[in-house]
Amino acid sequence: MNRRNFVALSAIGLTACKASAKNVITTSQDMTAATGLKLSVAAYSLRSLLPNYRSDANAKGEIQMEDFMKMATKWPVSGVELTSYFLPNPCTNEHAYNLKRHAHLLGLDITGGAIGNNFSHAPDSPELAKQMEYTKQWIDTYAYMGVPVIRVFAGNPAKEMDKDDAVRNIIANLETACSYAATKGMILAMENHDFTTDIDRYLQIIESVDSPWFGANLDSGNLAVTPDPYADLARIAPYAVNAQIKVVIPVNGEKEPADLEKLISILKTANYRGYVVLEYEEAADPLVEVPRYLHELSQLIL
Repeated sequence: MNRRNFVALSAIGLTACKASAKNVITTSQDMTAATGLKLSVAAYSLRSLLPNYRSDANAKGEIQMEDFMKMATKWPVSGVELTSYFLPNPCTNEHAYNLKRHAHLLGLDITGGAIGNNFSHAPDSPELAKQMEYTKQWIDTYAYMGVPVIRVFAGNPAKEMDKDDAVRNIIANLETACSYAATKGMILAMENHDFTTDIDRYLQIIESVDSPWFGANLDSGNLAVTPDPYADLARIAPYAVNAQIKVVIPVNGEKEPADLEKLISILKTANYRGYVVLEYEEAADPLVEVPRYLHELSQLIL
């Protein structure tokens, strides 16, 4: 079963299907069941308070990941997304297991994880070997936490690299990573980010990676200059295995307040049936704004 069929099966619950993105949308419109959407919040939303181990191995934060999870119990969410930047590197198995236990006792799912990889390097290069080792390390760590899906990136190729070569590298490297993720029961979801904010390029990669353990991470805030970002997001939605919502959206390259109702409608139309993850990136106080936006989203996903 190839990746596209996997997305279709996950979305509409059939036992066998060969579906294009168009078929997934068409079939989903016939369904009358509840949307199945659930709400999560990304640790990145509280990045100003958490220790950033990516920039400092000895970082100290105002709060720790366990504190973030406890805060989330006061918000209208069923889960939390943990980001590797705010966890020690390496994160020990014991630490991962303790986070899993902590989430369970709080009544939360750990809905996903995220890592900062770059898969644009040539498959036989030393640079790629380092990236693949890093990716496998975090796949293992998130597996210990019981995480079902990890956000990954295509990465930004070097300026001198031919873009078509970079795309070929990314596809090959994602397939290698997915083969390893499959041994841990882990889905890799590529985010539209940096090199893949161009949705034509993004979908070329999404449609080319042949693995049932691969899909799209729809990020509503990362898009190339376009007058209609919602149309681009509607193209991604049928492939989504994770959905990441921002509170602003770029229209013709300028940030505007996102139409959250329209974003949720796009997901429902595509019959996305997973977690909607708020990732708050704006400058205002996240302890005020995050719960406010989560409340608004909680009403929209019903």
